[in-house]
Amino acid sequence: MSYKTLDTTKTYLITGAAGFIGFYLSKKLLEKGCKVIGIDNINDYYDVNLKYTRLETLKPFDNFTFIKGDISDKAMIMKTFEEYKPNVVVNLAAQAGVRYSIENPDVYIQSNIIGFFNILEACRHNPVDHLVYASSSSVYGSNKKVPFEETDFVDNPVSLYAATKKSNELMAHTYSHLYNIPATGLRFFTVYGPMGRPDMAYFGFTDKYFKGEPIKIFNNGDFDHDLYRDFTYVDDIVEGIERLLNNPPSDAIKAITNDKDSKAAPHRVFNIGNNSPEKLMVFITTLEKCLSKALDREVEFEKIFEPLKAGDVPATYASTDKLQEAVGFKPSTSIEEGLQKFADWYVEYYKIK
Repeated sequence: MSYKTLDTTKTYLITGAAGFIGFYLSKKLLEKGCKVIGIDNINDYYDVNLKYTRLETLKPFDNFTFIKGDISDKAMIMKTFEEYKPNVVVNLAAQAGVRYSIENPDVYIQSNIIGFFNILEACRHNPVDHLVYASSSSVYGSNKKVPFEETDFVDNPVSLYAATKKSNELMAHTYSHLYNIPATGLRFFTVYGPMGRPDMAYFGFTDKYFKGEPIKIFNNGDFDHDLYRDFTYVDDIVEGIERLLNNPPSDAIKAITNDKDSKAAPHRVFNIGNNSPEKLMVFITTLEKCLSKALDREVEFEKIFEPLKAGDVPATYASTDKLQEAVGFKPSTSIEEGLQKFADWYVEYYKIK
């Protein structure tokens, strides 16, 4: 198995550059000497101070250009592509969150559908070497078969967020087929780590502990049938993306189809997950231990158990064989190691004694 390593002479356009994964990917590429154009609308879905803190870390790099804008603004996107002529585009900008999509569906259509359409149009009119875009493990819905494989049937999403991500895969496939745009979709599995998203459970649990509030756990208190999640540390996600950037699919690479005779579009989808799902309660007790170590005192959350929320799925579990076959990489950071790094960062960032 051979793959091309990162080409530092290319220009990389990263949308969602002030977001969790976008920030870490931008930082890694900049540290390697790549030219990075970052786009982000700095929306207030969660604490904007965290987004500005991430941006401040990127600003010292001379080869970083930041554009504050929304990918649903087609004129801005077209102008950016024409001006900077990116070789590789990584679309990570999206309205995130399964539960929020039930309360506020409009923003998901605006960002995840219209915004992604604008990116595809820009790639069509300004040809790129590779378009990499974020999909999600949520496309698997209530899939009972584990681990989840890229060839699984994913036409029954259980949230609007999942439906928009499945739509992105279909849209990308169509544009790849019609306009020969090499594209790779990445189904992320519960990404966590320092400077992460405050709307994610591990971050929210930690916030509540320091506010003296109980945490809500949506598993009915049924530990024998607990929720399973394939928690994936952010550095593993970024390593996987980096390895894929200069390895676009070609016509020779068959898309996810069993039709070996047809000429497939230069489009493919990969899972990026830890391939090692953990029970939610194990994750929570590990977080308690990591916070205890970071603070040098006992930490135990006050817990309230509630029924499973609408749109949530019982288990996420990634098969990572395809990714390993393509670029020789399999995520490997344990939750003990990853959560300790998060706990240490949290205590320092929020100046907790």
